[in-house]
Amino acid sequence: MTLLLMAAGSGSRYGKLKQFDDLGPKGEFLMEFAMYDAIKNDFDHIVVITKKENVDFLKDHLTGRLPQNIKLDVLAQEKTDLPDGLTFNGERKKPWGTAHAVWTARNVIKGPFAVINADDFYGQSAYSNAAKFMQEHANDNVYALLGYTLKDTLSVHGPVSRGICKVEGDNLTSVEETLELEQKGHVVIDHKTGNNYTGNEQVSMNFWVCKPSIFDKIEAEFRVFLRDEDRIANSELYLPIAVQEMLQAGEIAVKLVPSGGDWFGVTYASDKEKAMKNLQDKTAQNQYISPLWP
Repeated sequence: MTLLLMAAGSGSRYGKLKQFDDLGPKGEFLMEFAMYDAIKNDFDHIVVITKKENVDFLKDHLTGRLPQNIKLDVLAQEKTDLPDGLTFNGERKKPWGTAHAVWTARNVIKGPFAVINADDFYGQSAYSNAAKFMQEHANDNVYALLGYTLKDTLSVHGPVSRGICKVEGDNLTSVEETLELEQKGHVVIDHKTGNNYTGNEQVSMNFWVCKPSIFDKIEAEFRVFLRDEDRIANSELYLPIAVQEMLQAGEIAVKLVPSGGDWFGVTYASDKEKAMKNLQDKTAQNQYISPLWP
């Protein structure tokens, strides 16, 4: 089983590359805890998507830490990585988006794989539940989204964006992107729309289980994207949108799988202290060994 970590962001709200910040008790990156949890649940292939200038550093860093039986691929998300027959000669500062980041791994992933953000902590049970799902759905075209409770994913340091899950039974029907969610008293309010939420809603924190069929979908969408000058200038290809389009077209089913665990992230620089304390506490509770890679 494969875990793909998206680590090509710029950390604009955090102030620096948070993917490589020393948050663990022995200076571990947050993404290393994800790898540790995945490996404990029989994942044997780690794929990290990062910026070109970080590939060698990250490969050297991880090769010296991960167990020798774990396959590691560190790949660069590059604006020049386009579908065959297409070129792009314009100027663009941003990468092509999270769907393109996943598409970067098309040549190294052949089976079911989990996708996460490298700067989020998803909880140990999430990897256990994802692994169980992947084993039960190894040979079909059923995807999964690991769900988290909205009130447990908010930041005390400012509004956050979250995808509110719409479900029928355990089947995901859509994810509604909400951009400025903040706890206000006993409710969660979206400042952008004025909508209120109880806080008990299931939300997406971008922990997906995908199949290789996603690569063809992303490439097809990318070809359309590159013919639209407005989208090239101002937009990105997003993984949740690609999955939802496949879902709405009846090409796949998507199950909402409760994560069963806690989540925290480092959206703002002020989130760092809390993240470090969380990791220290979990280590003190023997959820992790220290150092993480003896």
